[in-house]
Amino acid sequence: MKAQVQVPSAAEAAELRSLAREWLSLLRTRVATLVFLTALVGGMLATGPGVMPASAIEAALYITLVTGCASVLNQVLERDTDALMHRTAQRPLVTGRIEVGHALTFAVALGAAGTAGLALRFGLLSAVLVLATLVAYVGIYTPLKRVSTMNTVVGAIPGAAPPLIGYAAVAGEVGPWAWALFAVIFAWQFPHFMAIAWLYREDYARAGHRMLPAVPGSDGVAGRQAVLYSLALLPISLLPALRLEAGPLYVVGALVLGLAYLAASVAFALREDRRRARGLLFTSLVYLPLLLVLILLDPVVAAGL
Repeated sequence: MKAQVQVPSAAEAAELRSLAREWLSLLRTRVATLVFLTALVGGMLATGPGVMPASAIEAALYITLVTGCASVLNQVLERDTDALMHRTAQRPLVTGRIEVGHALTFAVALGAAGTAGLALRFGLLSAVLVLATLVAYVGIYTPLKRVSTMNTVVGAIPGAAPPLIGYAAVAGEVGPWAWALFAVIFAWQFPHFMAIAWLYREDYARAGHRMLPAVPGSDGVAGRQAVLYSLALLPISLLPALRLEAGPLYVVGALVLGLAYLAASVAFALREDRRRARGLLFTSLVYLPLLLVLILLDPVVAAGL
């Protein structure tokens, strides 16, 4: 007699899909996607134009796994303050849909798989760099958010590290292009985050996070910071051209994108309101992917000239 396969009911299937979404939300998939893309571009810069990017893709996947570990650990440590903020109150560790112990096991598995993959497949340099990034994000940036507004600067360092690690994994060293892309993403984060922090400043204040727009007497600070860093981003983004590692397509594109980012920052600084903050946030989300595309297309176009 054949054993009958138990088919889940519609309600059970819906519950499984819901639980799967909860686990995925721990990874903060939008952030993970951005990390994957920036790490991939870093790795592809190391392979050179016209080379199959299989190794860059593999390295980017390992780096993204460790980023997932960092995201989960961050939510474990901040579940008390997450409960106080509207934008994070429904996270699964806050609602209890996922147990803390299970989340910790998941984080350790992700971190171990990513670090071991980099160490075994690409060498110790990239593994050490990704571990240092994990420690900086979870061990320094996360607790610093409750203590000092300097948390934004500290957090921008691991935030800019993925392309550096991707490059180091593929090349076995950190080259000038990798440092340039690290500097670009470091500066890019400030206007991006100032827009977010201003939009959710009441949430951050309620949770006791020391974000610049959320502290008393900080009117205008977010706008000024956005202008300062978007202005610095213009020359920083042109560093590869100064070293003759980028061609005309990249130079023109980086200038246009940088000026658009600066214009959105200036508009926000002149009047801090929701419409202009959202405009700056949107511009930041357009700037980085387009710059990454320019980085990849530039050598292809130059080779065809």
